[in-house]
Amino acid sequence: MEWINEKAKTLKQGAIRAMFDRANTMTGVISLGIGEPDMPTPKLVCEACKEALDKGITHYTPNAGTLSFRQAIAEKSYLKDLHYDPNTEIIITNGGMGALSLLFLILLNKGDEILIQDPQWLNYVAQVAYCDGTAVRVPTDLKHNFEMQPETIEKLITPHTKALMINTPNNPTGSVMTRETMAKIAELAVKHDLLVISDDVYNTLLYAGEEAHCIASFPGMRERTVIVNSFSKSYAMTGWRIGFVAAPAEIVDRMTKCQENFNACANAPGQYAATVALDHPELCEELRQVFERRRSILLDGLAKIDGIRCNRPNGAFYVFADISSFGLSSVEFCNRLLDEQKVVCIPGSAFGECGEGFIRIAYTCSDDNLREALRRIDTFCKSL
Repeated sequence: MEWINEKAKTLKQGAIRAMFDRANTMTGVISLGIGEPDMPTPKLVCEACKEALDKGITHYTPNAGTLSFRQAIAEKSYLKDLHYDPNTEIIITNGGMGALSLLFLILLNKGDEILIQDPQWLNYVAQVAYCDGTAVRVPTDLKHNFEMQPETIEKLITPHTKALMINTPNNPTGSVMTRETMAKIAELAVKHDLLVISDDVYNTLLYAGEEAHCIASFPGMRERTVIVNSFSKSYAMTGWRIGFVAAPAEIVDRMTKCQENFNACANAPGQYAATVALDHPELCEELRQVFERRRSILLDGLAKIDGIRCNRPNGAFYVFADISSFGLSSVEFCNRLLDEQKVVCIPGSAFGECGEGFIRIAYTCSDDNLREALRRIDTFCKSL
């Protein structure tokens, strides 16, 4: 008997994990591939988790998460001016990925289309496909700072288009959507009656005076926006799996029922600790300052390497560098860089067709390792 169903057989290992698996067989490797802060979770947050354990906060929580945590998100986070009802419009999830999984499960019918930027984080497309939806890629380019152009979006809208995803600051490019572009996208969403899914997971990591804009704040958008966020990047809590969604009550209600049937709730001590974390925005700022310094180190170093071209991304912790001048595919470039200089970067093609000719470089390692990786990349490029 065949045990595995046909849908499960379509799931494949992503290029990022494949690169890590290769690197793990080597010694002396410097990874510029991992999309998570390299520092541990702040001590204050860990102490709050210990306090939760000591208090016996180790049981199931409500399916939507503890009310105190939902209230804290509504009142203390960047969403406070949007006045989300913590009882009906916020759900706590198992990280941002868990939030998206629940959302796509309750949102998509077979053949429904979601517009997704290209290049873009690869898991979006896999999740949409697994839930019987169709991901329609919106091409972007370096010339426009990898920002989706409203006129391009509108040309791709069909009667089957149900939603549009935005991710700003963006993974893999680090680009930040301007307020002007966001306003035009909001107008399109209202005009064509689209839902907008806004993945805000990097919205505390902004540089060079850049500001974060929330699409739910634009006219007519609060009632058609699903905000997805997590504590993974902003508080260095990737392993805790604590995320949340703020959305219209109808969507949150369905997601809550879905969570009840699939995984009950997010972990209770993590919810307690994240509630405490919201009282300490300075922890996010400390992380941001570290990454801003590393961003400068990386951009200054790349500018000195002949053949590499990139923009100056003002968000997240990635640089999307153009390596097309070397005549290698992005996969060939990254494989050879790992084999010859023991540096991990991620091929841009992993993020979509528009990523070919680029590599994603994450500045999620120490300053010293970053400088050494730049030296190795320079040596490699000179050998080509």
